[in-house]
Amino acid sequence: AALRTGFAAATREWVFYTDGDAQYNPLELINLVEALRDGVDVVNGYKISRNDPLVRKIVGRLYHYFVKYTFGFKLRDVDCDFRLIRRALFDEIPLESDSGTICLEMVKKFQDAGYVFAEVPVHHYHRQYGVSQFWNWRRLFRTARQLASLWWKLVVRKEHLRTRTGQARARAETSFGSEVGTYRW
Repeated sequence: AALRTGFAAATREWVFYTDGDAQYNPLELINLVEALRDGVDVVNGYKISRNDPLVRKIVGRLYHYFVKYTFGFKLRDVDCDFRLIRRALFDEIPLESDSGTICLEMVKKFQDAGYVFAEVPVHHYHRQYGVSQFWNWRRLFRTARQLASLWWKLVVRKEHLRTRTGQARARAETSFGSEVGTYRW
């Protein structure tokens, strides 16, 4: 609920979103800003190299491919929480998730609505603050249940495309931007 509240309360044209555990350098925001071009709605970072323990890297890679193919994501790194988003998208696309799955929901809905993404490489650092909830089994079970529910709503039932806004923005064709790293879905 915290992310949804923050997105809804944003007042500027662009919303910058990142984790608070210092795994990304906020100074790299300038790289996202430089990727803004006419028509770009979301600038998404992707990790140049994941700086996590080996087990976390392996499980992270498995998770990446699982959600990429299960949800049909076209981004290189949907799990990179270093992004710049046009504020108006939050007015047009309602978000419902109250957990970490909100990022998957957000990217899937934006992608399916035909918004334009640009991708920028960013550095990823070892966690400096906070404690990873990665091996919290209760949380893993809850996340798996939420992923299944999200998959059912967004991939199987395509509920987000039934809304007036979703239908107005949805596009059947896929076209790629002329500049590297910019895509229109």
